Amino acid sequence: MITAMGLPSSESFWLCVGFVGQALFCMRFFVQWLASERQRQSVLPTAFWYFSLAGGLVLLSYALWRADPIFIIGQASGLVIYGRNLYFVSSGGRASPHVQGAG
Repeated sequence: MITAMGLPSSESFWLCVGFVGQALFCMRFFVQWLASERQRQSVLPTAFWYFSLAGGLVLLSYALWRADPIFIIGQASGLVIYGRNLYFVSSGGRASPHVQGAG
């Protein structure tokens, strides 16, 4: 089946998946910006890591569909970091305010 964009329906579906993943991934910056504005210092709220993980998972699925090894490695390695940070948050191991505000 051909869609309105002239693409096969499966390709249109995966393009939508890619755009949704990118939107989730971009939301992490919006969440971080709002939290930093509220506290008047640079902070990384927990939602930043959840959006990173969700966006990374969706983008990884898109990268797998595209069979793009560079994209796959980039997204897969990021998932390890996002998961590890969520583990630290859930176990109570938060960074000190000095470290969060650095840089």
